[in-house]
Amino acid sequence: MVVGDFPIETDTIVVGSGPGGYVAAIRAAQLGQKVTIIEKENMGGVCLNVGCIPSKALITAGHRFHQAQHSDDMGIVAENVKVNFDKVQEWKAGVVKKLTGGVEGLLKGNKAEIVRGEAYLVDQNTLRVMDDNSAQTYKFNNLILATGSRPIEIPSFKFSKRVLDSTGALALEEVPGKLVVIGGGYIGTELGTAYANLGSEVTILEGADDILGGFEKQLTSVVKKGLKKKGVEVVTKAMAKGVDESDSGVVVKYEVNGEEKSVEADYVLVTVGRRPNTDEIGLEEVGIEMSDRGVIKIDKQCRTNIPNIFAIGDIVDGPPLAHKASYEGKIAAEVIAGEPAEIDYLGIPAVCFTDPELATVGYSESEAKEEGIEVVAAKFPFAANGRALALNSSEGFMKLVTRKVDGLIIGAQIVGAGASDMIAELGLAIESGMTAEDVAMTIHAHPTLGEISMEAAEVAMGSPIHIVK
Repeated sequence: MVVGDFPIETDTIVVGSGPGGYVAAIRAAQLGQKVTIIEKENMGGVCLNVGCIPSKALITAGHRFHQAQHSDDMGIVAENVKVNFDKVQEWKAGVVKKLTGGVEGLLKGNKAEIVRGEAYLVDQNTLRVMDDNSAQTYKFNNLILATGSRPIEIPSFKFSKRVLDSTGALALEEVPGKLVVIGGGYIGTELGTAYANLGSEVTILEGADDILGGFEKQLTSVVKKGLKKKGVEVVTKAMAKGVDESDSGVVVKYEVNGEEKSVEADYVLVTVGRRPNTDEIGLEEVGIEMSDRGVIKIDKQCRTNIPNIFAIGDIVDGPPLAHKASYEGKIAAEVIAGEPAEIDYLGIPAVCFTDPELATVGYSESEAKEEGIEVVAAKFPFAANGRALALNSSEGFMKLVTRKVDGLIIGAQIVGAGASDMIAELGLAIESGMTAEDVAMTIHAHPTLGEISMEAAEVAMGSPIHIVK
């Protein structure tokens, strides 16, 4: 530790450079703050380096390979299609490198100081940053904590060469012949689908009654049909018990309805949730309040119980979504600058890059009814859309949830090709207070998947054109 460590003073410090932290730092700098951002590992955090971005790159590669093998009905016949997985990983790494380099450039362009090292709170206005060789004290007026989360490790499935977390699954040097996935949430299902498309024999073990909890069964049933077509075996109400690991593979033991079973594989991927990174940063030194789960308690302005310390992203309540963290980062930065900003989660979408994709925003039909809101649930099938048919992707539907009294759009759910992009229009409709008529009367280009929003809005109004009422 450095002797004679003179504190460096700054307006706002951001700890963590993931999609919450770097966005908060940029926005705070734009609003006139002198900003320092501290990162102990890679710029861009989990999302850009070992999460959202590389997983979507792998999913895209899987789609390309699967389509090359299964386009005979379109008259496209390809023989001896092969996966050069080294090249896939090289391409994926290139995508990551471009984005992480871009983040660093954006921070520097906005005059945010980047400091490498591990942060530890000393008091509510002071922290120390340590690396292998030195330590430096920083004094701040405001602090934004954006330290993210890490995969939960099951005691009986310690991470190793063949027992993988999501990071390990993205860094494999080969496409597994057989892969077992423990946990049928969005991470497990996405990566399981990606490897199934690349040729792996995949088994998903889920402890709950169904996979993809949090999405309506009407939506997930379409995804499950897609998984079945790919040969993915989904076992629900399955409790993982343990694993026997050898140099060449694993044997995963699990229990279903009181019966012990086992399955052999090359690797097992454990995706049972994520744990907030709120330990080992000195939160107890300043008395920051946390829940039993280790998440930091915040108010509607992302402020902790310490008035000048804010927290965003995976370390606060809510789903661990990159876009949620970015949104909260902007709110925190604006509050620090004196603006009357506060969080409102109604318009935050959730997306799962399965095959087909899932996307939701706002209220589901059941959630609205639970709150006593009388609604109209209007469905329109992809099979009645020209663009979906031309894409050879006609599975799925959109459901628009509108308030019965006035047609106000309060929610939407989509399962189908391009759902991740289509949900943005419905999020905007909710944020803007639009009605079904507003969307129905907006001219949508033809032929596009976007027309499905217009068609669903017409169903909600009781005047559909392209399906019989």
